[in-house]
Amino acid sequence: MVFARRARVPGADEPGFPAASLLAATAILGVLLAVATARNLDRERHLMERFLAQEGLTLIRAMEAGARTSLRTTDASQSPVRVLVEETARSPLVAYVWLVDEQGRVVASAGDLPDGGPAPLQRVREVLEATGPVSRLVSSRSGEEIFEVARPFEPLAGQGAAPMRRRWERWCSMGPAGRGRVVADAPACRQAIFVGLHTREFAEARAQDLRQGLILGGVLLVAGAAGLYLVLLSHRVRGVRAALADLESHTRDVIQSLPDALVTLDRQGRVVGLNRRAEELFGTSEKEARGRALRELVGSGACEALETWIGSEEGVSERPAECRAADGAVVPVRVSAAPLTDRHGRRAGTVLLIRDVRELRAAEEQLERSRRLAALGRMAAGLAHEIRNPLGTLRGFAQYFGARSGDDEQSAGYARVMVEEIDRLDRLISALLQFARPREPEPRDVGVASVVERVRALAEAEAAQAGIALRVDVPAELTVRADPDLLTQVLLNLVQNALAATPPGGEVSVAAWEEGDEAAVAVDDTGRGLTPEEREHMFDPFYTTRPTGTGLGLAVVHQIVEQHGGRIQVESIRGRGTRVTVWLRTRGRPFP
Repeated sequence: MVFARRARVPGADEPGFPAASLLAATAILGVLLAVATARNLDRERHLMERFLAQEGLTLIRAMEAGARTSLRTTDASQSPVRVLVEETARSPLVAYVWLVDEQGRVVASAGDLPDGGPAPLQRVREVLEATGPVSRLVSSRSGEEIFEVARPFEPLAGQGAAPMRRRWERWCSMGPAGRGRVVADAPACRQAIFVGLHTREFAEARAQDLRQGLILGGVLLVAGAAGLYLVLLSHRVRGVRAALADLESHTRDVIQSLPDALVTLDRQGRVVGLNRRAEELFGTSEKEARGRALRELVGSGACEALETWIGSEEGVSERPAECRAADGAVVPVRVSAAPLTDRHGRRAGTVLLIRDVRELRAAEEQLERSRRLAALGRMAAGLAHEIRNPLGTLRGFAQYFGARSGDDEQSAGYARVMVEEIDRLDRLISALLQFARPREPEPRDVGVASVVERVRALAEAEAAQAGIALRVDVPAELTVRADPDLLTQVLLNLVQNALAATPPGGEVSVAAWEEGDEAAVAVDDTGRGLTPEEREHMFDPFYTTRPTGTGLGLAVVHQIVEQHGGRIQVESIRGRGTRVTVWLRTRGRPFP
């Protein structure tokens, strides 16, 4: 499997890299939020002080204007400012109003005095000597922050009317009670006015902004923590996915490398997956087979048994069955079935393990054939030994009586027939002896072309007499490790059998090639082909379909090939011909 590779940033796949990046981003955003909140609070404080300073000055100017009006229209024996102070202090924004002379005596006051009482004399003198208004923040007795604005109280500033000034000086000469008693040491009319303004609305606004900043900080902290958790979780998920992908790849490799065909089915018996061996066996791909019924792959002959095994709760093991291969051939198999369950323990499907036992069956047949051949060899050796001696005697008497027959042509003919039949029996016995007691091969590096040319020379006349074309295609450099005489006998028997099976006008060809560590020599004919029974018994001793055959030729061929550590492969199509391929070891490999 091929995966597209992406460019990799160093450290980007480790959990520390995105986590550190997220923490850094959260910290930066937190600092920015804190700075922005502090700046907003500071700006609000400045705006508050500016607004309250303007508001205090406005109130002071209004009181000064009220005092001027009162001096014009009222008797100076009454306090023209006291009423203004009391009325001004009734405003919701005003906390208190003091009017203090330069000796520190309170001329008029209203509202709640700040913590610490009236302003000290030093504070009064600072206000009187200042070139502009003086402001500060003080605390009330209830703990509230009060913004205080102070400045000299000058209701007649810029006013030149003498009558008003005399009234003002007369009012100033009165005592703090303002009841008409003249104070002997009354100073010039220099007074300071202190106006305290409530800041609770601004404080509430700042507190609300601070709360919003804290809420945003908390949200940012929670978002950062959630992001960090998601990063770690994502990395963990990626790790789990990678582990699952590795496990899936490993499992797929294991399944694909199984020597047996593996088929997984769903609960309805439809194909879910095939491994490579199953694709080769059924001649279809996993993609094409997915969703199809099992009987479409294995053929109808095995479906009844397979469907019974698929429905089994306990499963089955190594049950014999037959499946249809891709080429239509019926393949003997052994089937194991096991139920598949999901994580809740419910039936999810079935897994089938199908073992192709063709090679096993061929090996069993080969073993059985070898046993039969061994038994027949022992019997043939005994019979050949016992029969050959009487045959020699019979041949001698047949020749004797033929010589004594004189002019009796009929008797002489009988004698010749007897000698010919005895000679045929002797050849059969010689073949039996060769089969029963084969000689040990003497292997060496042999050129296949030279052996095939020798076989063609021996069979060319027979092929020409039968009207069959004999063709050879063997590379000159191909070499095998074999006994040249025994290899000649093998190929000659195969060519003779091919000639016997091919009708006049047909063709027999001998070809050779090399595959890996083996060399193949194939004999093809265009005859009638083999039936399944003939193919199964063709190498059995004494099995022949020719009236004049002994049935030992192919048995000897099989025996010689086995002695060389080779193998024989037979392919036949009815009505089109047969190919017999002999596989032998190539040059330089050790001989068994």
